[in-house]
Order: sequence, then C-alpha cells, then structure tokens
Amino acid sequence: MTAHSRNTRRDLCVRLLKLAAVPAMATMLVSCAGLTGPRNVEISLDKLQNNLAKHFPVRHRVLGVFDVQISSPQIGTLRENDRISLSADLTVSPILVRQSWRGSLGISGHLVVDNVRNAVFLSDAKVERFAVDGMGESQQRQVAGAANILADKMIRDVPVYSYKPEDLRFAGIQFVPVAIRTTPTALVLVVEPAR
Repeated sequence: MTAHSRNTRRDLCVRLLKLAAVPAMATMLVSCAGLTGPRNVEISLDKLQNNLAKHFPVRHRVLGVFDVQISSPQIGTLRENDRISLSADLTVSPILVRQSWRGSLGISGHLVVDNVRNAVFLSDAKVERFAVDGMGESQQRQVAGAANILADKMIRDVPVYSYKPEDLRFAGIQFVPVAIRTTPTALVLVVEPAR
C-alpha cells in the first residue's frame, strides 16, 4: 500500500466520521433542548393538602368583637379557569361572652405564583359558603360581612404551596414558574429556565 492510498483512505475515514458526527451532534442538541425547555411539575392534591395543613389553625379578630378560628382546610380543584376551592371548619367566639359557634367556610380563587416568596397563593378569593350553626341572624350577617375581608387576609398570608428554588433545579439548570394550571388530581406548575 502506498503512502498516497493510505492518506486517501484516512481522509475518507475522517470525512465519514465527520458526516456521522453531524446527526449525532444534532441528536444531542435536540436532547439538550429538551432538558432546558419548558417542563411541567405536577403537585398532587395530597401534597398540597399536607402543605396547607401546616399553616392551620388560623385565628383572626373580626370587627373587633369576634374571634374567628379557621381549621381543618380541605383543598379541591375546580375546572373553570384553573381555580381551586378551599373549605374549612370555623369557630366564632364573641370576645365578651363565653360562648362559641361552629360552622364552615368555603372559598374559591385563582392560583398565582409569587416567585419572590417561592409560593403559590390563592387570588381573587370569593366566599362560596359561610354558615355558622346556632348563631343569631343579625350576628351571622355581621360576621358574614367580614368574611370576604377574612378570606382576603387569609389568602394573602397562607400559601397553598411553598417550594424551595432547589426543588426547581433540573440537570444543573434553575427553573422558575411561569404559569400554573389545575387538573382533577393535581396542581401543575409550568416552569422554564431562569433568565
């Protein structure tokens, strides 16, 4: 074999390797793009429920006359506009009388992500149900009138879900939530690489 034919053969092998490397590199780039593109992080209702339970019971004074305790929250998803429902037990006690009433509170709201506090909160809360057993009608109206204020305060202060930035790190890339939606069994955070 002559030196010329060895060089020609080597050149041919190098060209073939280069040609084979192009599809391999393209495949690798597509794979990498899949790692760094948007992804969905699913959080089950059970996990949401456990996270939410850590923040209860919640106590508030309403109208300067009633102490209200909200406890035993139950979370559910609503299909329309990615809203969730939150129902809870309610105990209302006048501050001047040794009496209390039990009832329930139901609110719904839209989900929002607060990237500064690394949490998901309820927004645009709407009181769906407010019932206190055995309370006089006038007192119930007074407390019900403050229920929207109470719901707004509660949703501003109590996250539906909290996360750590490292919970959203994949393959060494930091992701941040950009959207949120619900399914019948979970909350889905849509995350993208941080810019």
